[in-house]
Amino acid sequence: MVSPAVSLMVAMLVVIAASAAAMKHDYKDALMKSIKFFEGQRSGRLPPNQRIKWRDDSGLRDGFDNHVDLVGGYYDAGDNIKFHFPMAFTTTMLAWSVLEFGDTMYSELPHAIEAIKWSTDYLLKATNTPNVVYVQVGDPWADHNCWERPEDMDTPRTSFAVTKKYPGSEVSAEIAAALASSSIVLRRFLPRYSKLLRARAEEVFKFADTYRGSYNNSKVGPWVCPFYCDYSGYQDELLWGAAWLHKATKKESYLDYVQSNVYKIGRHWNIGEFGWDSKDAGISVLLSEYLFFNKVDWKPFVSQADEFVCSVIPGSSSPSVIYTPGGLIQKPQMNSLQITSSLSFLLVVYAKNLKKANRVVQCEHGAVTPSTLVKLAKSQVDYILGKNPMKTSYMVGYGRRFPRRVHHRGSSSPSIKVHKNFIKCKDGTPYYIRKGYNPNLLTGAVVGGPDEHDWFDDDRNNPGQSEPTTYTNAPLVGLLAYFSEH
Repeated sequence: MVSPAVSLMVAMLVVIAASAAAMKHDYKDALMKSIKFFEGQRSGRLPPNQRIKWRDDSGLRDGFDNHVDLVGGYYDAGDNIKFHFPMAFTTTMLAWSVLEFGDTMYSELPHAIEAIKWSTDYLLKATNTPNVVYVQVGDPWADHNCWERPEDMDTPRTSFAVTKKYPGSEVSAEIAAALASSSIVLRRFLPRYSKLLRARAEEVFKFADTYRGSYNNSKVGPWVCPFYCDYSGYQDELLWGAAWLHKATKKESYLDYVQSNVYKIGRHWNIGEFGWDSKDAGISVLLSEYLFFNKVDWKPFVSQADEFVCSVIPGSSSPSVIYTPGGLIQKPQMNSLQITSSLSFLLVVYAKNLKKANRVVQCEHGAVTPSTLVKLAKSQVDYILGKNPMKTSYMVGYGRRFPRRVHHRGSSSPSIKVHKNFIKCKDGTPYYIRKGYNPNLLTGAVVGGPDEHDWFDDDRNNPGQSEPTTYTNAPLVGLLAYFSEH
């Protein structure tokens, strides 16, 4: 007799397959746009080949309050703060996307590499002083009280750092992961630069591990919280950073670090969590490639990667996610599509590793094959691109219908190329509250997405649904590259 769980899983996968057949997407076009979005998020002096033309230079004195150069980097979302914790995760995911799927990016590969280097150039600046790591630029409380274009911002551009006395292991280790993963990508294009990234990654990781503590509890805590508080603890970032450093350097000491510390981290392992805050599922999937092909039986990583799959697949008896009626993987929080894109990325990477190792995942409700994981991930990408109950693409500029009132200061305000006069803090409020479309297209931006009932409100006053983030787009870059070829 077939169990109800197996029946549910089969039914959902049949729906997924039928949905895919009913609507085909131009993944190459979506890939181009998803990478182009990062140009709309640039801070600093923009290059001549800037493709999002309504943007201009901004933040040209960042870091000057501490006599350092912190010009550049990315704004993470619709505001004008540079939060380095999510910026570093974004960079790591862009690098991982290229490492896994760069061979199917073709003409978009140079743009993806440029997006990575825009961030690593900045992260090198943020870590240029030994035992000091800059973790944020801008006063978020003042910034969130204004609706200003980045080109106009006149709120305090305070730069915040963690130190030996006031550590921040999570953000430092994530920056180490970003530099290490990027060094692998850039090794064949810019070998000397790659070597610099790798060396800096090792320095920053040593700082993160030697001076342990969360930046929540440091002097920067009131400025990073509640915006990007570390809710899951810094221990996962230390394992994550060490895993990437092993991949970049091939030094066994980093593997030894991961193996010896996984049981000492003093926190619950979050099987189904992966994003800018919690790296647990990502660590397991990242290490699976090495463990499979070196025939190493390291507990708990492969078993945890399998548990991750079993907790996400439809019909799970111990689910770590919910599914909307329209089939979207979700967790009850703001910006639901960041979860969708990150977990779907892991599904495809793990499917790739399982296929090479000739393995399947044994779940309570039956064996799960690599092709099943790919189909599930594809259904999520298709949902984002328009195969959903609202019949809307959640990527700006893709498809016939997409969000037009994005919660984004630059997109919703007149471009400085058109309206050259300075727009003060509160003078931008009319652009925020107006009901009309944003005047500037933030091409490729993936917004927060629908609620648990598949409902989406195209309203910039609803940031949980209408605000884009770099860390939603970054894993999607890899997914779109994969599905453009497969």
